[in-house]
Amino acid sequence: MQERPLRTLFSIPVIVAALGYFVDIYDLLLFTIVRKPSLTTLGIADADLLREGEFLIQTQMTGLLVGGIIWGIMGDKKGRLSVLFGSILLYSLSNIANGFVTNTTQYAILRFIGGIGLAGELGAGITLVSESLPTHLRGYGTTLVATVGLFGAVVANFVVKLSDWRTSFFIGGGLGLLLLIARISVFESGIFLKIKEQHVERGNIFMLFKKQERLKKFLGCIFIGTPIWYVIGILIFASPEIAKVLNVSGEIKSGDSVMWSYIGLAVGDLSSGLLSQYLKSRKKVVLLFILLTLIFVLLYLFTTGISPAHFYFHCFLLGIGAGYWALFVTIAAEQFGTNLRSTVATSVPNFIRGTVVPITALFQLLRNHTTVIYGALIVGILTIIIGLLSLRAIDETFSSDMNFVEKD
Repeated sequence: MQERPLRTLFSIPVIVAALGYFVDIYDLLLFTIVRKPSLTTLGIADADLLREGEFLIQTQMTGLLVGGIIWGIMGDKKGRLSVLFGSILLYSLSNIANGFVTNTTQYAILRFIGGIGLAGELGAGITLVSESLPTHLRGYGTTLVATVGLFGAVVANFVVKLSDWRTSFFIGGGLGLLLLIARISVFESGIFLKIKEQHVERGNIFMLFKKQERLKKFLGCIFIGTPIWYVIGILIFASPEIAKVLNVSGEIKSGDSVMWSYIGLAVGDLSSGLLSQYLKSRKKVVLLFILLTLIFVLLYLFTTGISPAHFYFHCFLLGIGAGYWALFVTIAAEQFGTNLRSTVATSVPNFIRGTVVPITALFQLLRNHTTVIYGALIVGILTIIIGLLSLRAIDETFSSDMNFVEKD
């Protein structure tokens, strides 16, 4: 690319969206990393750590589901920037308060509030970047946002290693508040400002259900992401317990599993984004990465007696396979008109994050009737089948024009 396209690609909206997603991922994955030490400090017995942790992650994901609807509608009604400011302020204050909890009830309430706040960051950022960049650079911009953002999990792991879990929450909240200062220099999307001047209904989520074709695309956008959050919400979240069943020869720490999987996710997102630009197709690349996820899931669940380093390498591979998150959110933003784009792009990733709740419940049920390994396998195959079927419901949107509106 020449100098001018590079300058356009590394514009303020892209940089600020990338940093915002970095903080978002730091805070989103922090609980998974500090699950065991934080709950132990609060007096939870070792035998109950997984069960209590699953309850808290379900609470956080429920908050994400609620917040995805709220912030998505607000992004289309009030603007993309209002969501970026409001959401980061809410989850930053929630995380600072999280550092003071003394029992699991307080923990659950603040994880729910934090989930609501975290729900707005990615969708609003991707929408703003998608509408701000030229068509030929759009895929590169969203890939850059996702790749930089995913390293938030890596930093979170190092912060936890260098401090205690309460301080880690304080740092996450502080980073968010600092980001608000950077956001002052970001301008609203020009495409949104044009629509705002017109008499067009904006942010009406019920419009998604009025036409069968529109609903089909909306559901397709959601469920192509099921393998991603199966990997993160089941396989990586429960990695210490899975490693014990696989007779891994040393201790597996949640933070290291998260770190290596998110390094893989960053590699996968960069690769899938660039490959999408090269092939000029979103759907072909998503198909490839879902199939890669299936292969890496089988390796992860059925390789026994390995060293911790080998196990973490499998976590890295899982991340690569699930590394089509940027494409997933970009596809959602490209499928719908400007008057519904924020609603969809913000709600879709949080609906799929919210599927961790039923996926976890199913995993709990199955592992009680089979084993941890086969329970995880059955859930994984189900999510991959859902992802593949859903891919057929969406349109190929590479290089599509985004300056249009949805009408009944």
